This record gives sequence, C-alpha cells and structure tokens, in this order.
Amino acid sequence: MGKHCLPLALVALSALLSTTASLAAEYPEQPISLMVPYGAGGATDYQARIVTMPSVEKQHLGQPMIIVNKPGAGGRVGWNWFANDAVADGYELATYNIPHFLAQALEGGVEYDLDSFEPIANWGADPAVVVVAANSEYQNIEQLLEFARQNPGRVTFSGAGLYVGHHIAALQIEKALDSELAYIATKGGGVAAMAAVVAGDVMAGINNLSDAYRAREQGLVRILAVADTERNKALLPDVPTLQEAGYDIDDASVNYRGVMVPANTPDAVIDTLAAKMPAMFYDAQVVSLMAEGGAPMEIMEREQVKAMWGKRREMLGRLLEELK
Repeated sequence: MGKHCLPLALVALSALLSTTASLAAEYPEQPISLMVPYGAGGATDYQARIVTMPSVEKQHLGQPMIIVNKPGAGGRVGWNWFANDAVADGYELATYNIPHFLAQALEGGVEYDLDSFEPIANWGADPAVVVVAANSEYQNIEQLLEFARQNPGRVTFSGAGLYVGHHIAALQIEKALDSELAYIATKGGGVAAMAAVVAGDVMAGINNLSDAYRAREQGLVRILAVADTERNKALLPDVPTLQEAGYDIDDASVNYRGVMVPANTPDAVIDTLAAKMPAMFYDAQVVSLMAEGGAPMEIMEREQVKAMWGKRREMLGRLLEELK
C-alpha cells in the first residue's frame, strides 16, 4: 500500500494544479454578481454601479457585473448572507464598507468578522460630514455643537445605521463635547438619513461626503464640517474639518469602499480579480463620473487593502473601547 501512496498523491496534485490553471485561464465565463448591502441610490450603490461599468471590456473582465442589493440593518443583512450563503466561485462578489463591517464584528451580534472575507481592491474613501437643511438656523459647526453641548440629548442627528461610519463619527462628537446627541439610525441607509435632514425630521445629520455633495449641489443642505484629518480640497475646499473647529476627532469614520470575495474563494480567482479590478477603477470614464458625483477616490490593490483592514481593525478596537 505504501508503494502506491506517493504516485497517487502526485496524481492528485497534478490534477489540482491542472484544474487551478484551467480555472485561471477560463475565468470569468459568465456575468458576475456584486452584492451591495445597501439600497439603490445610496452612495455605495451609486459608486458600485459606476466602478463596474468597464467590466465588460475584454482587457478588464470581459463579463458584465450585475448589482444585487441586499439592504438592511446597516449592512448586516447583506454581509451575513455573503459570509454564510454566497458561493465562493468568483461569480458572487460583494462590496465592503470599512469601518462598518469591522465595527459591527467587534461589537458582536453578526455572523462575520475580518476573516470571513478576502479583499480584492479598494476604490474610494468617503469621509463622514455633518449636514443641516439649507434653511437651518445653524450657519456653522460651532453654533450647532455649542447648542448640543449646552442641551444634552436635544440635538437629533440622523445616520445610516449603528456602528457604521456615521455612528462612529457621532460617538466621537459626543466624546469631544462631553455631551449626549440623539443619534437616530434611519431605515433605508444614507438616502433615508439625508431625506430626514432635508424634511426637517431631525436637526442635523451625519452622512457621506458624496451623498452630501450631491444634496448640496441641489440646494438641499448645508455642509458644516468634515470628520477627517484634513479638508477635501477638491470637492469641499470651503468646509472645515472638525479638528479645525476645535474638536478632537480623527478619520476613524472615513468610509473605505471596495470589492471582496468569500474567504474560501480559489486563489486563482482571487489573483485574476486582484490583477484586473484596480485598472477598472482607474478607467477615465469611471474617474470622471465619480468626480461629477462628488465621490472621493482612493484606489488600492489587494495587499494595500489587507494592510488597511488590519490597521483599521486595531484602530477601531481601541476607539470603541474608549467610547464605551
């Protein structure tokens, strides 16, 4: 029996290598779905539709990418599905949002963590911003937050969910003020959160820069401050950071967006996607449309994203402990 073990092992290895090489050569052979764990029209959905437009071109993937929305609970519904039920064959991908799924995993109550997924590439870094309706009495961030300091719990802030970037920014503001905000996690993601500000259902909101930029272009909101370490000079050169306004709030809530696969996806598929997707994001039409929509881009390749995920998990772990 021992005499046959080595040849059988070699045969099995040869078959595996042959299958892997074949998979790499043929993939993809059919359309690819990209699950977005937020509703249609929000920033993640809007941007995902733009960055996947060039996928049909042969030099990229040669197959269309089809957006599938699975919204609910700040991304939890979609990511729970992706971690447990997605087929790991390269034809079911998902968007990620950092810090969202990392903070949710750290807080518990979900079925995924950092090791549930493998990153492919990153396309954007969208800071949280503080917004008020265009007709609000608050003209600047100092006026709004001074009222919040003096009136704990009276200032209502809308946001896209719990332990998403919006909520993390709200928690940081509370700590900086040493006062309580009434943070309201709206159903319907960033679109609903922005609608609540415009309708006057809340006094203010914390939203994505990209959503706020489009709303400001329509004359619907005033953007008071950015939760980042420096101004966005390309899109909002006139809007100060919260740090500039005197509040000790860093970039922990910046929303990094990109594409990932289930953790047990074949290496050959991961390598193909990782080699081709960054070039899709650099496509001239993609860059132009993202700029028009006020969507800040930060393109990273797979190894850079893996490093970012690890660094952000450490940062969020410390931050969430401090904010409790």
